Amino acid sequence: MAEKPIGRILKAIARHLNAGGLVWSKEMMMQWEKVKSDPFKSLIGTVLSQRTRDENASLAAERLFARYSTPQDLAKASLREIEKMIKPCGFYKVKARCIRKISKILIEKYKGRVPDSMEELCSLPGVGRKTAGCVMVYSYNKPQIPVDTHVHRISNRIGLVKTKTPEQTEQELMKIMPKKYWIIVNELFVQFGKKVCRPIGPEHERCPVRKYCNFYKNLRE
Repeated sequence: MAEKPIGRILKAIARHLNAGGLVWSKEMMMQWEKVKSDPFKSLIGTVLSQRTRDENASLAAERLFARYSTPQDLAKASLREIEKMIKPCGFYKVKARCIRKISKILIEKYKGRVPDSMEELCSLPGVGRKTAGCVMVYSYNKPQIPVDTHVHRISNRIGLVKTKTPEQTEQELMKIMPKKYWIIVNELFVQFGKKVCRPIGPEHERCPVRKYCNFYKNLRE
């Protein structure tokens, strides 16, 4: 596989999204600071977002945190009440059980604090590498590459990797991408995947990285 100019690709995407190069835009920074101040909400919110549309996950999180905003609150809540609060998101019954278990473990093992390592986060119920990576990046400012469907799709379309699963994509990106870029990859690719490089109907004509993109090149041949 031909080597891609990763730095130029990320900078082109960032400029296109008006993110000011490889630094957060003002809007991004405000959101990031808000999340960083409460790792617990970041963790639970990311669990809610699994296999769920963003707007439904946001509604579920808003309803849940309006009533239960700490591990102590959620550990004492009934499953029925948690399910009621998060019903807008998919798999809400499974997620309700995970959320309450997570809350109890945080109290019993971590004194109510959300851990900041991949190993410890992934030991929590319902938490995989993507969810753990999001907490590390957005709450603790630690370099990691959380790979969701957008990151997986875009990385393969451009030709940065050639992988079958998000887990494989994460491992390959970590091999080829300088660590200084890790912390911004998820935000850039998620926003780019929603606005330009969509699953269906990607907007090639306004794509800032089409000259590097294998997917676009193959369409032209």
